Amino acid sequence: MLKLSGKPVYKGIAIGPVVVLKPHGQQIKRTKIENIEAEISRFAKAGEKAAEQLVKLYDKAVGEVGEASAAIFEVHKMMLEDEDYLEAIQNMIRIEKVNAEYAVAKTGDNFAEMFAGMDDDYMRARAADVQDISNRLIRNLMGKEEIDLNSIEPSIIVADDLSPSETVQMDKKKILAFVTVHGSANSHTSILARMMNIPALIGVPVDLEEIQTGMQAVVNGFLGEVYFEPTEEICCQAEDKIKEELEKQKLLQILKGQENVTLDGKKINIYANVGSVGDIGYALENDAGGIGLFRSEFLYIGRSDFPTEEEQFQAYKQALQMMADKKVIIRTLDIGADKQADYFNLGKEDNPAMGYRAIRICLKQPDIFKTQLRALLRAAVYGNLSIMYPMITSVEEVLKIYEIIKEVQEELEKMQIPYKLPEQGIMIETPAAVMISDELAELVDFFSIGTNDLTQYTLAIDRQNEKLDDFYKPHHKAILKMIGMVVDNAHKCGKWAGICGELGADLELTKEFLRMGVDELSVSPSMILKIRQSVRAIVVF
Repeated sequence: MLKLSGKPVYKGIAIGPVVVLKPHGQQIKRTKIENIEAEISRFAKAGEKAAEQLVKLYDKAVGEVGEASAAIFEVHKMMLEDEDYLEAIQNMIRIEKVNAEYAVAKTGDNFAEMFAGMDDDYMRARAADVQDISNRLIRNLMGKEEIDLNSIEPSIIVADDLSPSETVQMDKKKILAFVTVHGSANSHTSILARMMNIPALIGVPVDLEEIQTGMQAVVNGFLGEVYFEPTEEICCQAEDKIKEELEKQKLLQILKGQENVTLDGKKINIYANVGSVGDIGYALENDAGGIGLFRSEFLYIGRSDFPTEEEQFQAYKQALQMMADKKVIIRTLDIGADKQADYFNLGKEDNPAMGYRAIRICLKQPDIFKTQLRALLRAAVYGNLSIMYPMITSVEEVLKIYEIIKEVQEELEKMQIPYKLPEQGIMIETPAAVMISDELAELVDFFSIGTNDLTQYTLAIDRQNEKLDDFYKPHHKAILKMIGMVVDNAHKCGKWAGICGELGADLELTKEFLRMGVDELSVSPSMILKIRQSVRAIVVF
Protein backbone atom coordinates (compact mmCIF):
# COMPACT_ATOMS: atom_id res chain seq x y z
CA MET A 1 0.00 0.00 0.00
CA LEU A 2 1.20 3.50 -0.86
CA LYS A 3 -0.19 6.38 1.22
CA LEU A 4 0.24 9.99 0.04
CA SER A 5 -1.08 13.28 1.39
CA GLY A 6 -2.28 16.43 -0.34
CA LYS A 7 -4.57 19.40 0.08
CA PRO A 8 -8.30 18.59 -0.08
CA VAL A 9 -10.46 20.90 -2.20
CA TYR A 10 -13.65 18.94 -1.63
CA LYS A 11 -14.30 16.63 1.29
CA GLY A 12 -15.62 13.22 0.44
CA ILE A 13 -14.63 9.57 0.08
CA ALA A 14 -14.10 7.55 -3.09
CA ILE A 15 -13.05 3.95 -3.78
CA GLY A 16 -12.30 2.67 -7.24
CA PRO A 17 -9.84 2.01 -10.07
CA VAL A 18 -7.29 4.61 -11.12
CA VAL A 19 -6.95 6.21 -14.55
CA VAL A 20 -3.58 7.94 -14.95
CA LEU A 21 -3.45 10.92 -17.33
CA LYS A 22 0.13 11.68 -18.24
CA PRO A 23 1.31 15.01 -19.70
CA HIS A 24 0.73 15.30 -23.44
CA GLY A 25 4.34 16.09 -24.24
CA GLN A 26 6.18 13.13 -25.73
CA GLN A 27 9.97 12.84 -25.95
CA ILE A 28 10.66 11.48 -29.42
CA LYS A 29 14.13 10.11 -30.08
CA ARG A 30 15.67 10.19 -33.53
CA THR A 31 16.95 6.75 -34.51
CA LYS A 32 18.45 5.48 -37.74
CA ILE A 33 16.52 2.72 -39.51
CA GLU A 34 17.75 0.08 -41.93
CA ASN A 35 14.54 -1.14 -43.61
CA ILE A 36 12.94 1.96 -45.12
CA GLU A 37 9.96 0.18 -46.70
CA ALA A 38 9.12 -1.56 -43.43
CA GLU A 39 9.13 1.82 -41.68
CA ILE A 40 6.89 3.34 -44.38
CA SER A 41 4.52 0.39 -43.93
CA ARG A 42 4.52 0.87 -40.15
CA PHE A 43 3.63 4.55 -40.65
CA ALA A 44 0.82 3.61 -43.07
CA LYS A 45 -0.71 1.21 -40.54
CA ALA A 46 -0.60 3.93 -37.84
CA GLY A 47 -2.48 6.21 -40.27
CA GLU A 48 -5.12 3.57 -40.96
CA LYS A 49 -5.65 3.09 -37.23
CA ALA A 50 -5.91 6.87 -36.75
CA ALA A 51 -8.57 7.06 -39.47
CA GLU A 52 -10.60 4.34 -37.72
CA GLN A 53 -10.27 6.16 -34.38
CA LEU A 54 -11.51 9.44 -35.91
CA VAL A 55 -14.56 7.77 -37.48
CA LYS A 56 -15.52 6.32 -34.08
CA LEU A 57 -14.95 9.67 -32.37
CA TYR A 58 -17.09 11.44 -34.99
CA ASP A 59 -19.97 8.96 -34.66
CA LYS A 60 -19.86 9.19 -30.88
CA ALA A 61 -19.73 13.00 -30.90
CA VAL A 62 -22.68 13.26 -33.33
CA GLY A 63 -24.83 11.28 -30.92
CA GLU A 64 -23.77 13.31 -27.88
CA VAL A 65 -23.20 16.90 -29.05
CA GLY A 66 -24.56 17.07 -32.61
CA GLU A 67 -23.02 17.30 -36.09
CA ALA A 68 -21.71 20.87 -35.78
CA SER A 69 -19.54 20.11 -32.76
CA ALA A 70 -18.48 16.73 -34.15
CA ALA A 71 -17.23 18.27 -37.40
CA ILE A 72 -13.77 18.78 -35.90
CA PHE A 73 -13.10 15.05 -36.26
CA GLU A 74 -13.92 15.25 -39.97
CA VAL A 75 -11.41 18.11 -40.26
CA HIS A 76 -8.80 15.94 -38.54
CA LYS A 77 -9.53 13.05 -40.93
CA MET A 78 -9.11 15.38 -43.94
CA MET A 79 -5.76 16.55 -42.58
CA LEU A 80 -4.74 12.94 -42.06
CA GLU A 81 -5.31 12.43 -45.82
CA ASP A 82 -3.46 15.60 -46.86
CA GLU A 83 -0.92 14.62 -49.54
CA ASP A 84 1.62 17.34 -48.68
CA TYR A 85 1.64 16.27 -45.03
CA LEU A 86 1.92 12.55 -45.81
CA GLU A 87 4.60 13.01 -48.48
CA ALA A 88 6.70 15.20 -46.18
CA ILE A 89 6.72 12.43 -43.55
CA GLN A 90 7.47 9.66 -46.07
CA ASN A 91 10.24 11.70 -47.73
CA MET A 92 11.92 12.32 -44.38
CA ILE A 93 11.84 8.59 -43.61
CA ARG A 94 13.33 7.76 -47.05
CA ILE A 95 15.92 10.50 -47.36
CA GLU A 96 17.10 10.82 -43.76
CA LYS A 97 16.50 7.14 -42.87
CA VAL A 98 14.83 8.09 -39.57
CA ASN A 99 12.16 6.36 -37.52
CA ALA A 100 8.53 7.21 -38.31
CA GLU A 101 7.88 8.70 -34.84
CA TYR A 102 10.60 11.32 -35.38
CA ALA A 103 9.48 12.07 -38.95
CA VAL A 104 5.89 12.62 -37.82
CA ALA A 105 6.91 14.81 -34.86
CA LYS A 106 9.25 16.97 -36.97
CA THR A 107 6.77 17.33 -39.84
CA GLY A 108 3.96 18.12 -37.41
CA ASP A 109 6.01 20.89 -35.82
CA ASN A 110 6.89 22.34 -39.24
CA PHE A 111 3.31 22.33 -40.52
CA ALA A 112 1.95 23.74 -37.24
CA GLU A 113 4.48 26.58 -37.37
CA MET A 114 3.54 27.27 -40.99
CA PHE A 115 -0.20 27.44 -40.17
CA ALA A 116 0.37 29.57 -37.08
CA GLY A 117 2.19 32.17 -39.19
CA MET A 118 -0.63 32.62 -41.71
CA ASP A 119 -2.80 35.76 -41.85
CA ASP A 120 -6.10 33.91 -42.19
CA ASP A 121 -7.75 33.15 -38.81
CA TYR A 122 -9.16 29.83 -40.03
CA MET A 123 -5.78 28.62 -41.26
CA ARG A 124 -4.04 29.71 -38.05
CA ALA A 125 -6.53 27.58 -36.10
CA ARG A 126 -5.38 24.53 -38.08
CA ALA A 127 -2.01 24.62 -36.25
CA ALA A 128 -3.60 22.92 -33.24
CA ASP A 129 -5.28 20.36 -35.52
CA VAL A 130 -2.07 19.25 -37.21
CA GLN A 131 -0.41 18.85 -33.81
CA ASP A 132 -3.37 16.76 -32.65
CA ILE A 133 -3.12 14.50 -35.72
CA SER A 134 0.64 14.16 -35.31
CA ASN A 135 0.29 13.21 -31.64
CA ARG A 136 -2.36 10.62 -32.54
CA LEU A 137 -0.05 9.05 -35.15
CA ILE A 138 2.86 9.00 -32.72
CA ARG A 139 0.74 7.31 -30.04
CA ASN A 140 -0.28 4.66 -32.56
CA LEU A 141 3.32 4.12 -33.69
CA MET A 142 4.44 3.74 -30.09
CA GLY A 143 1.60 1.34 -29.32
CA LYS A 144 0.08 3.67 -26.72
CA GLU A 145 -3.65 3.31 -26.35
CA GLU A 146 -5.61 6.56 -26.11
CA ILE A 147 -7.70 6.79 -22.97
CA ASP A 148 -11.31 7.60 -23.81
CA LEU A 149 -12.58 9.27 -20.66
CA ASN A 150 -16.14 8.87 -21.90
CA SER A 151 -15.98 5.09 -22.11
CA ILE A 152 -14.08 4.20 -18.93
CA GLU A 153 -15.76 2.69 -15.92
CA PRO A 154 -16.22 5.12 -12.98
CA SER A 155 -12.65 5.92 -11.96
CA ILE A 156 -10.33 8.08 -9.86
CA ILE A 157 -8.49 10.47 -12.20
CA VAL A 158 -4.80 10.90 -11.34
CA ALA A 159 -2.84 13.57 -13.25
CA ASP A 160 -0.07 16.13 -13.04
CA ASP A 161 -2.71 18.82 -13.47
CA LEU A 162 -5.89 19.31 -15.49
CA SER A 163 -6.78 22.26 -17.69
CA PRO A 164 -10.33 23.61 -18.06
CA SER A 165 -10.41 22.26 -21.63
CA GLU A 166 -9.58 18.76 -20.35
CA THR A 167 -12.13 18.74 -17.55
CA VAL A 168 -14.94 20.11 -19.70
CA GLN A 169 -14.63 17.16 -22.12
CA MET A 170 -14.91 14.50 -19.42
CA ASP A 171 -18.04 12.46 -18.83
CA LYS A 172 -18.61 13.65 -15.29
CA LYS A 173 -20.60 10.55 -14.37
CA LYS A 174 -17.44 8.51 -14.85
CA ILE A 175 -15.33 10.48 -12.34
CA LEU A 176 -15.14 9.31 -8.73
CA ALA A 177 -12.38 11.70 -7.61
CA PHE A 178 -9.48 13.88 -8.76
CA VAL A 179 -5.91 13.55 -7.52
CA THR A 180 -3.35 15.96 -9.00
CA VAL A 181 0.30 16.71 -8.40
CA HIS A 182 -0.16 20.41 -9.03
CA GLY A 183 -3.11 22.78 -9.16
CA SER A 184 -4.68 25.38 -6.94
CA ALA A 185 -7.66 25.23 -4.59
CA ASN A 186 -9.15 27.92 -6.82
CA SER A 187 -8.51 26.21 -10.15
CA HIS A 188 -11.33 25.12 -12.44
CA THR A 189 -10.62 21.49 -11.65
CA SER A 190 -11.28 22.28 -8.00
CA ILE A 191 -14.42 24.22 -8.88
CA LEU A 192 -15.62 21.28 -11.00
CA ALA A 193 -15.02 18.86 -8.12
CA ARG A 194 -17.09 21.00 -5.77
CA MET A 195 -19.86 21.31 -8.36
CA MET A 196 -19.99 17.54 -8.80
CA ASN A 197 -19.78 16.79 -5.08
CA ILE A 198 -16.75 14.50 -5.47
CA PRO A 199 -13.51 14.38 -3.45
CA ALA A 200 -10.42 16.04 -4.89
CA LEU A 201 -6.85 16.37 -3.68
CA ILE A 202 -4.18 18.70 -5.07
CA GLY A 203 -0.48 18.92 -4.28
CA VAL A 204 -0.14 15.13 -4.01
CA PRO A 205 3.47 13.99 -4.75
CA VAL A 206 2.41 11.21 -7.11
CA ASP A 207 5.00 9.55 -9.35
CA LEU A 208 2.92 9.17 -12.52
CA GLU A 209 5.32 6.51 -13.82
CA GLU A 210 4.91 4.43 -10.66
CA ILE A 211 1.11 4.59 -10.49
CA GLN A 212 -0.60 2.48 -13.16
CA THR A 213 -4.06 2.71 -14.70
CA GLY A 214 -6.22 -0.03 -13.20
CA MET A 215 -4.74 0.07 -9.71
CA GLN A 216 -7.26 0.37 -6.88
CA ALA A 217 -7.26 3.50 -4.72
CA VAL A 218 -9.10 5.20 -1.87
CA VAL A 219 -9.33 9.00 -1.79
CA ASN A 220 -10.17 10.53 1.58
CA GLY A 221 -11.01 14.19 1.09
CA PHE A 222 -11.66 14.66 4.81
CA LEU A 223 -8.10 13.70 5.78
CA GLY A 224 -6.42 14.83 2.56
CA GLU A 225 -5.05 11.34 1.88
CA VAL A 226 -4.97 8.90 -1.02
CA TYR A 227 -4.14 5.20 -0.69
CA PHE A 228 -2.97 3.22 -3.72
CA GLU A 229 -3.61 -0.55 -3.50
CA PRO A 230 -5.23 -0.02 -0.06
CA THR A 231 -5.50 -2.69 2.63
CA GLU A 232 -8.81 -4.35 3.38
CA GLU A 233 -9.02 -2.36 6.62
CA ILE A 234 -8.66 0.98 4.78
CA CYS A 235 -11.33 -0.07 2.25
CA CYS A 236 -13.76 -1.06 5.04
CA GLN A 237 -13.24 2.26 6.83
CA ALA A 238 -13.83 4.12 3.55
CA GLU A 239 -17.03 2.17 2.82
CA ASP A 240 -18.36 2.97 6.30
CA LYS A 241 -17.63 6.67 5.75
CA ILE A 242 -19.34 6.60 2.35
CA LYS A 243 -22.49 5.13 3.97
CA GLU A 244 -22.39 7.85 6.64
CA GLU A 245 -22.15 10.58 3.98
CA LEU A 246 -25.02 9.05 2.00
CA GLU A 247 -27.21 9.20 5.10
CA LYS A 248 -26.40 12.91 5.45
CA GLN A 249 -27.34 13.44 1.82
CA LYS A 250 -30.67 11.69 2.37
CA LEU A 251 -31.47 14.07 5.23
CA LEU A 252 -30.74 17.03 2.94
CA GLN A 253 -33.24 15.71 0.37
CA ILE A 254 -36.02 16.57 2.82
CA LEU A 255 -35.22 20.23 2.10
CA LYS A 256 -36.22 19.97 -1.55
CA GLY A 257 -39.15 22.21 -2.31
CA GLN A 258 -38.64 24.21 0.89
CA GLU A 259 -38.19 27.99 0.94
CA ASN A 260 -34.84 29.70 1.47
CA VAL A 261 -36.06 31.72 4.44
CA THR A 262 -34.50 32.41 7.83
CA LEU A 263 -36.20 31.88 11.18
CA ASP A 264 -36.97 35.62 11.30
CA GLY A 265 -38.42 35.73 7.76
CA LYS A 266 -35.47 36.92 5.65
CA LYS A 267 -35.57 35.39 2.14
CA ILE A 268 -32.74 34.82 -0.32
CA ASN A 269 -32.48 33.20 -3.75
CA ILE A 270 -30.15 30.22 -4.07
CA TYR A 271 -29.08 29.52 -7.63
CA ALA A 272 -26.51 27.22 -9.27
CA ASN A 273 -23.24 27.79 -11.11
CA VAL A 274 -22.86 25.56 -14.20
CA GLY A 275 -20.33 25.16 -16.99
CA SER A 276 -22.52 23.64 -19.70
CA VAL A 277 -25.99 22.43 -20.62
CA GLY A 278 -24.93 19.00 -19.38
CA ASP A 279 -24.40 20.42 -15.88
CA ILE A 280 -27.97 21.70 -15.60
CA GLY A 281 -29.04 18.24 -14.50
CA TYR A 282 -26.99 18.75 -11.32
CA ALA A 283 -28.76 22.06 -10.73
CA LEU A 284 -32.24 20.56 -11.13
CA GLU A 285 -31.32 17.50 -9.07
CA ASN A 286 -30.32 19.78 -6.19
CA ASP A 287 -33.44 21.99 -6.46
CA ALA A 288 -31.74 25.18 -7.65
CA GLY A 289 -34.00 28.22 -7.87
CA GLY A 290 -32.28 29.18 -11.11
CA ILE A 291 -28.90 29.38 -12.83
CA GLY A 292 -26.90 32.26 -11.40
CA LEU A 293 -23.84 31.68 -13.58
CA PHE A 294 -23.76 29.81 -16.89
CA ARG A 295 -20.08 29.87 -17.92
CA SER A 296 -20.49 30.28 -21.68
CA GLU A 297 -16.73 30.12 -22.28
CA PHE A 298 -16.93 26.34 -22.01
CA LEU A 299 -18.65 26.39 -25.42
CA TYR A 300 -15.37 27.79 -26.77
CA ILE A 301 -12.69 25.66 -25.11
CA GLY A 302 -11.79 22.07 -25.93
CA ARG A 303 -12.25 22.69 -29.66
CA SER A 304 -10.21 24.13 -32.55
CA ASP A 305 -12.50 26.85 -33.89
CA PHE A 306 -15.15 29.33 -32.77
CA PRO A 307 -18.63 27.96 -32.05
CA THR A 308 -21.12 29.22 -34.60
CA GLU A 309 -24.07 31.43 -33.79
CA GLU A 310 -26.40 28.47 -34.36
CA GLU A 311 -24.42 26.19 -32.02
CA GLN A 312 -24.57 28.81 -29.29
CA PHE A 313 -28.24 29.57 -29.89
CA GLN A 314 -29.15 25.89 -29.55
CA ALA A 315 -27.14 25.53 -26.32
CA TYR A 316 -28.67 28.63 -24.71
CA LYS A 317 -32.16 27.70 -25.89
CA GLN A 318 -31.80 24.19 -24.44
CA ALA A 319 -30.60 25.61 -21.10
CA LEU A 320 -33.60 27.94 -20.90
CA GLN A 321 -36.08 25.22 -21.82
CA MET A 322 -34.62 22.82 -19.26
CA MET A 323 -34.98 25.44 -16.52
CA ALA A 324 -38.56 26.29 -17.64
CA ASP A 325 -39.43 29.74 -16.25
CA LYS A 326 -36.57 29.82 -13.75
CA LYS A 327 -33.97 32.52 -14.24
CA VAL A 328 -30.86 31.61 -16.26
CA ILE A 329 -28.01 34.13 -16.08
CA ILE A 330 -25.52 33.56 -18.89
CA ARG A 331 -22.12 35.18 -18.58
CA THR A 332 -20.70 36.33 -21.89
CA LEU A 333 -17.38 34.99 -23.09
CA ASP A 334 -14.76 34.98 -20.31
CA ILE A 335 -11.80 33.48 -22.14
CA GLY A 336 -8.20 34.30 -21.24
CA ALA A 337 -6.01 33.90 -18.13
CA ASP A 338 -6.24 30.18 -17.22
CA LYS A 339 -9.01 29.52 -19.77
CA GLN A 340 -7.26 29.26 -23.12
CA ALA A 341 -8.29 28.29 -26.64
CA ASP A 342 -5.44 28.19 -29.16
CA TYR A 343 -7.53 29.47 -32.06
CA PHE A 344 -8.04 32.82 -30.29
CA ASN A 345 -4.31 33.40 -30.83
CA LEU A 346 -4.08 35.47 -27.65
CA GLY A 347 -0.32 35.07 -27.44
CA LYS A 348 1.80 34.68 -24.34
CA GLU A 349 1.37 37.27 -21.60
CA ASP A 350 3.62 37.83 -18.59
CA ASN A 351 0.57 38.37 -16.38
CA PRO A 352 -2.49 36.88 -18.13
CA ALA A 353 -4.83 37.40 -15.15
CA MET A 354 -4.28 41.14 -15.65
CA GLY A 355 -4.24 40.88 -19.40
CA TYR A 356 -6.32 40.46 -22.53
CA ARG A 357 -9.38 38.56 -21.34
CA ALA A 358 -13.17 38.50 -20.97
CA ILE A 359 -14.97 41.73 -21.94
CA ARG A 360 -11.70 43.21 -23.20
CA ILE A 361 -11.53 40.60 -25.96
CA CYS A 362 -15.20 41.16 -26.77
CA LEU A 363 -14.83 44.93 -27.08
CA LYS A 364 -11.62 44.69 -29.12
CA GLN A 365 -13.01 41.93 -31.36
CA PRO A 366 -16.70 42.85 -31.67
CA ASP A 367 -17.40 40.27 -34.38
CA ILE A 368 -16.84 37.48 -31.84
CA PHE A 369 -19.01 39.36 -29.32
CA LYS A 370 -21.81 40.04 -31.79
CA THR A 371 -22.07 36.38 -32.73
CA GLN A 372 -22.64 35.48 -29.09
CA LEU A 373 -25.04 38.36 -28.47
CA ARG A 374 -27.17 37.45 -31.49
CA ALA A 375 -27.43 33.89 -30.18
CA LEU A 376 -28.36 35.15 -26.70
CA LEU A 377 -31.03 37.60 -27.87
CA ARG A 378 -32.56 34.93 -30.11
CA ALA A 379 -32.57 32.40 -27.27
CA ALA A 380 -34.16 34.88 -24.84
CA VAL A 381 -37.49 34.27 -26.57
CA TYR A 382 -37.55 30.76 -25.05
CA GLY A 383 -37.23 31.46 -21.33
CA ASN A 384 -36.20 33.69 -18.45
CA LEU A 385 -32.76 34.81 -19.63
CA SER A 386 -30.42 37.40 -18.15
CA ILE A 387 -27.08 38.41 -19.65
CA MET A 388 -24.08 39.17 -17.47
CA TYR A 389 -20.89 40.91 -18.62
CA PRO A 390 -17.59 39.99 -16.89
CA MET A 391 -14.50 41.99 -15.89
CA ILE A 392 -16.12 45.43 -16.05
CA THR A 393 -13.94 48.31 -14.83
CA SER A 394 -15.66 51.45 -16.14
CA VAL A 395 -18.89 53.17 -17.14
CA GLU A 396 -17.48 53.59 -20.65
CA GLU A 397 -17.25 49.81 -21.10
CA VAL A 398 -20.93 49.37 -20.23
CA LEU A 399 -21.95 52.14 -22.63
CA LYS A 400 -19.86 50.55 -25.40
CA ILE A 401 -21.56 47.19 -24.73
CA TYR A 402 -24.97 48.86 -25.10
CA GLU A 403 -23.91 50.36 -28.44
CA ILE A 404 -23.00 46.89 -29.71
CA ILE A 405 -26.26 45.46 -28.34
CA LYS A 406 -28.17 48.12 -30.29
CA GLU A 407 -26.33 47.16 -33.48
CA VAL A 408 -27.22 43.50 -32.89
CA GLN A 409 -30.89 44.41 -32.37
CA GLU A 410 -30.91 46.32 -35.65
CA GLU A 411 -29.30 43.39 -37.48
CA LEU A 412 -31.89 40.94 -36.13
CA GLU A 413 -34.77 43.27 -36.97
CA LYS A 414 -33.46 43.77 -40.49
CA MET A 415 -33.31 39.99 -40.94
CA GLN A 416 -36.76 39.63 -39.30
CA ILE A 417 -35.40 37.17 -36.74
CA PRO A 418 -37.40 36.98 -33.49
CA TYR A 419 -35.51 38.15 -30.43
CA LYS A 420 -35.96 39.60 -26.97
CA LEU A 421 -33.76 42.06 -25.06
CA PRO A 422 -33.27 40.42 -21.64
CA GLU A 423 -32.23 41.76 -18.27
CA GLN A 424 -28.58 42.88 -18.39
CA GLY A 425 -26.15 42.95 -15.50
CA ILE A 426 -22.46 43.01 -14.80
CA MET A 427 -20.02 41.09 -12.69
CA ILE A 428 -18.31 43.03 -9.95
CA GLU A 429 -14.87 41.41 -9.77
CA THR A 430 -12.44 44.31 -9.89
CA PRO A 431 -11.76 46.91 -7.16
CA ALA A 432 -12.43 49.58 -9.81
CA ALA A 433 -15.98 48.30 -10.32
CA VAL A 434 -16.55 48.25 -6.56
CA MET A 435 -15.46 51.86 -6.15
CA ILE A 436 -17.78 53.11 -8.91
CA SER A 437 -20.61 50.66 -8.21
CA ASP A 438 -22.88 53.62 -7.39
CA GLU A 439 -22.50 54.87 -10.99
CA LEU A 440 -22.65 51.43 -12.54
CA ALA A 441 -25.86 50.59 -10.66
CA GLU A 442 -27.65 53.36 -12.56
CA LEU A 443 -26.81 51.68 -15.89
CA VAL A 444 -27.50 47.99 -15.29
CA ASP A 445 -30.29 45.75 -13.99
CA PHE A 446 -28.23 43.80 -11.45
CA PHE A 447 -24.82 43.05 -9.98
CA SER A 448 -23.26 39.63 -9.48
CA ILE A 449 -20.11 39.67 -7.37
CA GLY A 450 -17.37 37.36 -8.64
CA THR A 451 -15.48 36.83 -5.41
CA ASN A 452 -12.76 34.62 -6.95
CA ASP A 453 -11.31 37.39 -9.13
CA LEU A 454 -12.28 40.15 -6.71
CA THR A 455 -10.18 38.46 -4.04
CA GLN A 456 -7.16 37.94 -6.28
CA TYR A 457 -7.20 41.51 -7.58
CA THR A 458 -7.76 43.06 -4.16
CA LEU A 459 -5.07 41.00 -2.42
CA ALA A 460 -2.68 41.09 -5.42
CA ILE A 461 -2.55 37.28 -5.41
CA ASP A 462 -2.69 35.05 -8.48
CA ARG A 463 -5.35 32.52 -7.46
CA GLN A 464 -3.87 29.92 -9.83
CA ASN A 465 -0.50 30.03 -8.06
CA GLU A 466 -0.50 27.09 -5.66
CA LYS A 467 2.45 28.61 -3.73
CA LEU A 468 0.16 31.45 -2.64
CA ASP A 469 -2.77 29.38 -1.35
CA ASP A 470 -1.79 30.21 2.24
CA PHE A 471 -1.97 33.94 1.46
CA TYR A 472 -5.28 33.76 -0.41
CA LYS A 473 -7.72 34.87 2.29
CA PRO A 474 -11.25 35.39 0.95
CA HIS A 475 -12.47 36.30 4.49
CA HIS A 476 -10.22 39.35 4.44
CA LYS A 477 -12.01 42.40 5.87
CA ALA A 478 -11.37 44.33 2.65
CA ILE A 479 -13.31 41.76 0.61
CA LEU A 480 -16.27 41.72 2.99
CA LYS A 481 -16.39 45.53 3.10
CA MET A 482 -16.38 45.63 -0.70
CA ILE A 483 -19.27 43.17 -0.91
CA GLY A 484 -21.27 45.25 1.55
CA MET A 485 -20.55 48.43 -0.41
CA VAL A 486 -21.67 46.87 -3.71
CA VAL A 487 -24.93 45.56 -2.20
CA ASP A 488 -25.71 48.94 -0.65
CA ASN A 489 -25.11 50.81 -3.92
CA ALA A 490 -27.26 48.36 -5.85
CA HIS A 491 -30.16 48.71 -3.41
CA LYS A 492 -29.97 52.51 -3.46
CA CYS A 493 -30.78 52.30 -7.18
CA GLY A 494 -33.47 49.67 -6.72
CA LYS A 495 -31.33 46.91 -8.26
CA TRP A 496 -30.52 43.47 -6.88
CA ALA A 497 -27.08 42.12 -6.05
CA GLY A 498 -25.87 38.54 -5.74
CA ILE A 499 -22.67 36.56 -5.31
CA CYS A 500 -21.60 33.96 -7.88
CA GLY A 501 -18.05 33.32 -6.70
CA GLU A 502 -16.90 30.44 -4.52
CA LEU A 503 -17.33 32.58 -1.41
CA GLY A 504 -21.10 32.35 -1.85
CA ALA A 505 -20.91 28.69 -0.74
CA ASP A 506 -18.94 29.49 2.41
CA LEU A 507 -21.27 28.45 5.24
CA GLU A 508 -19.27 30.53 7.72
CA LEU A 509 -20.37 33.67 5.88
CA THR A 510 -24.00 32.86 5.08
CA LYS A 511 -25.33 34.82 8.04
CA GLU A 512 -23.04 37.75 7.25
CA PHE A 513 -24.28 37.86 3.65
CA LEU A 514 -27.90 37.84 4.82
CA ARG A 515 -27.16 40.74 7.16
CA MET A 516 -25.59 42.66 4.28
CA GLY A 517 -28.78 42.20 2.29
CA VAL A 518 -27.33 39.99 -0.45
CA ASP A 519 -30.30 39.02 -2.64
CA GLU A 520 -28.91 35.87 -4.27
CA LEU A 521 -26.20 33.26 -3.75
CA SER A 522 -25.16 31.25 -6.79
CA VAL A 523 -23.12 28.20 -5.80
CA SER A 524 -22.00 24.76 -6.96
CA PRO A 525 -25.10 22.52 -7.27
CA SER A 526 -23.79 20.23 -4.54
CA MET A 527 -23.94 23.15 -2.06
CA ILE A 528 -27.51 24.32 -2.71
CA LEU A 529 -29.27 22.17 -0.11
CA LYS A 530 -26.49 22.76 2.43
CA ILE A 531 -26.89 26.52 2.03
CA ARG A 532 -30.68 26.15 2.31
CA GLN A 533 -30.25 24.15 5.51
CA SER A 534 -28.01 26.88 6.93
CA VAL A 535 -30.36 29.71 5.91
CA ARG A 536 -33.38 28.04 7.51
CA ALA A 537 -31.54 27.76 10.85
CA ILE A 538 -30.41 31.41 11.00
CA VAL A 539 -31.83 34.39 12.87
CA VAL A 540 -30.43 37.38 10.97
CA PHE A 541 -31.28 40.17 13.42
